[in-house]
Amino acid sequence: MIFPICDLGRAVVAIAALAAAPAVLAQETQAPTEAPAANAKGAPASADTVLAVVNGKPITLGHVAMLRSRLPAQYQQIDDKELFDAILEQLIRQQALADLADPEKDRKLAVSLENEARAVKAQSVIEKIQSEPVSEDEIRAAYEKMKAAWPEETEWNASHILVKTKKEAEAVIEALQNGADFAALAREKSTGPSGKRGGELGWFGKGMMVEPFEKAVAQLEPGQFTTEPVQTQFGWHVIRLNDKRRKAPPSLEEVRGKIVQELQRRRVEKAVEEALAGARVERRQVEIDPKAIRDPAIWQE
Repeated sequence: MIFPICDLGRAVVAIAALAAAPAVLAQETQAPTEAPAANAKGAPASADTVLAVVNGKPITLGHVAMLRSRLPAQYQQIDDKELFDAILEQLIRQQALADLADPEKDRKLAVSLENEARAVKAQSVIEKIQSEPVSEDEIRAAYEKMKAAWPEETEWNASHILVKTKKEAEAVIEALQNGADFAALAREKSTGPSGKRGGELGWFGKGMMVEPFEKAVAQLEPGQFTTEPVQTQFGWHVIRLNDKRRKAPPSLEEVRGKIVQELQRRRVEKAVEEALAGARVERRQVEIDPKAIRDPAIWQE
C-alpha cells in the first residue's frame, strides 16, 4: 500500500485502494497523542496545520493537499473525506518507512533524493511562470502574426456523380453536355451516399480527397464539370466544381487556448535560457562510456 512520494503512477493505485476503506485504515494507524489535533470542520486551517506526527516529524495539511493536487483527474472526483483520510494514512505509512532509510549509507537513495529535489524545484519555477497571466494584447499580437503567416491554400466546394463503369460515366458526361441537370442526374445515377443530396460534397481542402479526385477538381473553374471520367478506388466519377475560396484562418476564439499555451512555452524557454546564461556551468572533460548509465557497478563504493 506504500508508494514513493514522487511516483504518482503507483500512487494512483495506492490511493484508490486506501480510499475504498478509510475507516479500517484509520483504526490501523493512529497519530501519536502528542500530535496537535486537526482543526474542526469549518475552523481556520493552513498548510502548516499539523495532522499527525511520526517519529517527531509532522505531517501537515499542506502535505496532504500537495499530494492530492498531483493525482490524475479521475482521482480528483473521489469524495473529499475519503481522499483526505486515504492520503493522510498513506503519508503516515510513508514516513514510518522513510525513517528506516539512511541516505548516508545508500548512495542510490542519496542520488535519487538529489534528482527529485532538483526536479521539484525546477518544476515549481516553471509552474510559477505558467501561472502568470498572458495579456490580451499578447494574445492578439500572436494571433495577427499567425494570420499573416497563414498559408495560401484553396478550398473547393464540389459535387460528383459516382458510377461503376467508365462507360456509365461517359454517358453521364454526354447527358450533362446536352443540358441535363447535374443534381437530378446525381440523384438518379450516383451510387455514392451523396447522390441523395444531388451529389454535393460540401467544402474540402487539400489532402481530404483521394489524389485523382483532388487533381481533377483543382483543374476546374466554378461551374465546370469534368469532360473525362475520373477513376479512383471507389469507381468512376463525374465532378462539378461549385465554388472555390482561399482557406480561411481559424478565429481567435478557436485558437486562443493554443496561443496561450505557446506564449507560456516561450516564456519558459526564455527563463531557461536566462537561467543558463546566469549560471556557472562547468562541463568536465571526462571520457565516459555512455553504456555506464546501465552498469550497476557504478553504485559500488
